[in-house]
Amino acid sequence: MKKGNSQFSTLNSQFLAFVRKEFHHIFRDIRTMLVIIGIPVFQILIIGFAISNEVKNVEVAVFDPSNDEATHRIINQLDASEYFHVVKQLKSAGDADAEFKKGKIGLVVIFSENFGKNLYRTGDAAVQLLVDASDPNQGMTISSYASSIIAGYQRELLRETNIPIRISSEVRMLYNPEMRSAYNFVPGLMGMIFMIVCAMMTSVAIVREKETGTMEVLLASPVKPVYMVISKLIPYFIISWIIFVIVLLLSVFVLKVPITGSLIWLNVFTLIFIVVALSLGLLISTIVDTQVAAILASGMGLIMPVMILSGYVFPIESMPPILQWISGIIPARWFNEGAKKLIIQGASIRSVLKEMMILLGMAIVIITVSLKNIKTRLE
Repeated sequence: MKKGNSQFSTLNSQFLAFVRKEFHHIFRDIRTMLVIIGIPVFQILIIGFAISNEVKNVEVAVFDPSNDEATHRIINQLDASEYFHVVKQLKSAGDADAEFKKGKIGLVVIFSENFGKNLYRTGDAAVQLLVDASDPNQGMTISSYASSIIAGYQRELLRETNIPIRISSEVRMLYNPEMRSAYNFVPGLMGMIFMIVCAMMTSVAIVREKETGTMEVLLASPVKPVYMVISKLIPYFIISWIIFVIVLLLSVFVLKVPITGSLIWLNVFTLIFIVVALSLGLLISTIVDTQVAAILASGMGLIMPVMILSGYVFPIESMPPILQWISGIIPARWFNEGAKKLIIQGASIRSVLKEMMILLGMAIVIITVSLKNIKTRLE
């Protein structure tokens, strides 16, 4: 009996030793643990605060040739609501398209001539609502909110005057009159694909060499680290461009999404974003030491911020200010905004210069930090 107890005690101690060994193996890689624990915490916080289908703080431009009490009251009611923020008075109705292509305005309100006079004399006046329908769901929500506010003002006048009054609201959905969802998700999906696939390809490839020990041999060679890094990125850059061509062809010929802007500039803009995504993978490879950690960081770690904070699924304007600020450091946000302008709105390169310069700046900063990290770790 004692012999059986002794054997059981030995097996138990051996089992516990294996458990302790496994825990030690897991916890000794601090970076991997931070990735494993940090990603779920980060994701739940982002999801909890960012997910909202409501549209808030939509920037509005107004063309008001009438400039009377009635139009002022409607404008004030729009601005006072939580949904809209009137930011600009247009000099002509023709300026609306240019304002939309700047990427900030979501709604343009155009009042008819002598709006107030017509309203009180004939009981009928017209207002036109131009809505950016690149995102059809957001466009429908914006038009619904604006029409509701105008209808509310009409009810106020009916109570005040007790005479039949009707405000005709004409809604025009720009850039996506058929309200097809593909117009919205194609640019966003392209950004998510490149952000995750490019980062994962690069990080895993470089970490694999670190695990096998060949990376240190390469860095110790006479070739400068910058040339070595560029040589490793070029094949993935070419593969990523081929993926872009495939996605673009599928979007045009299968999903029937028209490319209304310059195809050349769309290529240039996308290639800049691909460089950012590849450099992000390079940065991840300098931080983690295992392929598992690289996959977690470049896959799970990026997919949620890209999906939620890029404006691909949820409007950035509806997020808390702190998350709007954080979204500014998500490269996919700037690609999404620029690609929409080039693909859907047919904007010129001038309209995407801001997004292009931001992505170029991100690429330079990330590559510089990555190269410095590589040298430091080698030393």
